[in-house]
Amino acid sequence: MSSSFFPALFALAAITLAALALIDSAWYLAERYRGRYLKEARTELDDVLIQIPPARILDLSLALSALCAIIVVLVAAALESFAWEWAMAAALAAGVAAFPVPRLALKAIRRRRLHKFNLQLEDALGMMSGALKAGFSINQALEEISELDIHPIAVEFRLLMQEIRLGVPLDQALENMNRRLESDDFELVATAIITARQTGGELTTVLERVAGLIRERVRIAAKVRSQTAMGRLQALIIGVMPFLLLAGMLYISPEPTRMFLDSPLGMIALAVVVVLVVLGFLTIRRITSIEV
Repeated sequence: MSSSFFPALFALAAITLAALALIDSAWYLAERYRGRYLKEARTELDDVLIQIPPARILDLSLALSALCAIIVVLVAAALESFAWEWAMAAALAAGVAAFPVPRLALKAIRRRRLHKFNLQLEDALGMMSGALKAGFSINQALEEISELDIHPIAVEFRLLMQEIRLGVPLDQALENMNRRLESDDFELVATAIITARQTGGELTTVLERVAGLIRERVRIAAKVRSQTAMGRLQALIIGVMPFLLLAGMLYISPEPTRMFLDSPLGMIALAVVVVLVVLGFLTIRRITSIEV
């Protein structure tokens, strides 16, 4: 038996154990990420009242990621002069970039729904104030809003009334609705109603003042958004322009551009450009994002 047999055997055993340890760690991290992903996706689906299992969102993210990677590979195969190293890198980047798209779409739907709710809240407060002046109780005024055919505010007030009918106190139901919506405007409404009920204040006057405050906040927010529209457009142009220029250079002068990108200096320059573009985009968006 060769003298190198046992060292080779021990080396193979060590490599095997190390590989098993890495696989076990990767599996553990993947399971933890999957659990956190499903938990966050479940919360986002509940926020927009979409009845889809959270696991389907994860499957959709994986399918979209794989589809984008395959499309990039097919496009690279159609371009015979395209280097396969860059094709694989582009496919990997496209897959990673496409993975969070379903979650981002859910967040965008939630933001639009919340914005629409805030716009409808002012009229709802006016209706509640009018109902209270007509002699209705606070529960009857809330019931009037829930019976409207206006989405999404009627749906949210309908959920509020369902909790009240099940025996949840009004104050607790309002706090649950506030926690579910995470709306600054409705937080004012819930706080005003709870405070007026506890102190015995005039609820109709309080609701009218809150409605006026919300109206002013909506007006200021719309003005700020119009004033920062140019800045947001500049952020988008700055983020997209370098990559469009790179694509144009690859089309106009493919050989010099490919030689530059294949060199170590070119790869370092490309990485620096990507980092700077992302930082510039985030900086401009941070400047133009003004809370009202």
